[in-house]
Amino acid sequence: MAIPIKFSVLLRFLFLFSLFLFSVSDSDSPSAHQHRVFPRPLIVEHAGVAEVEEEVRLRCGAWRVAGEANNLGEWKTVPKECAEFVKEYMTGKGYLVDLEMVSKEAEEYAKSVKLSDDGKDAWIFDIDETLLSNLPYYSAHGYGLEVFDHDKFDDWVETGGAPAIEPSLKLYEGVLSLGFKVILLTGRSERHRSVTIDNLVNAGFKEWDQLILRRSEDQGKRAVVYKSEKRSEMEKDGYRILGNSGDQWSDLLGSSLSVRSFKLPNPMYYIP
Repeated sequence: MAIPIKFSVLLRFLFLFSLFLFSVSDSDSPSAHQHRVFPRPLIVEHAGVAEVEEEVRLRCGAWRVAGEANNLGEWKTVPKECAEFVKEYMTGKGYLVDLEMVSKEAEEYAKSVKLSDDGKDAWIFDIDETLLSNLPYYSAHGYGLEVFDHDKFDDWVETGGAPAIEPSLKLYEGVLSLGFKVILLTGRSERHRSVTIDNLVNAGFKEWDQLILRRSEDQGKRAVVYKSEKRSEMEKDGYRILGNSGDQWSDLLGSSLSVRSFKLPNPMYYIP
């Protein structure tokens, strides 16, 4: 049934007006330019509700892909109009399928590598959103819609309740069985070593060569600098970094890079 012209015009007006309000309310934010999904008002002739919803879904999908491809600038929160999109992705099948794809490709690569006999072939894993899932925490904080709160997140870490990311656990066990030395390199603080170990073991990650956390001298460093420095130290100790898995580009980029890096999906937050 065709939508009456007057009604369709009203819908279009309300939609464009809502976008205008969004642009005004967000224009004073210092990070507004970093993740604007709608850079200008959409012109949708005689748009109905379904057409508007599809446009938002497509643009939020494009925003997520741009983030995973490291094409966005630094951003602090999920765009307001994409909050529901991110929630559905993280709690739906899409996120799991993407994790399984990353794990499968990483395991295929690991199987293709001929390891040396000196025990110095290493695979690095990040922890949060790589081995352990913080979805229970982020589900209570808008799936990235809220600005990150270090104190609240530390309270969550101290519960030791983060579950395993199952495809990553499978990869982890596969990498160990092939003979890689596993090194865990995390942005968590050294004061969380004990609870992190307990959480990892309880989630099924029971063996590693090193667990590296931020010491006092590492506090305040950008993640990409901190992790590059730690990888450099590994190389000085004779390790060959053949694989690296992380959910942030700062886990993977910088200096002393691995032969292959594997980026896990995470549209909830960005760490430079």
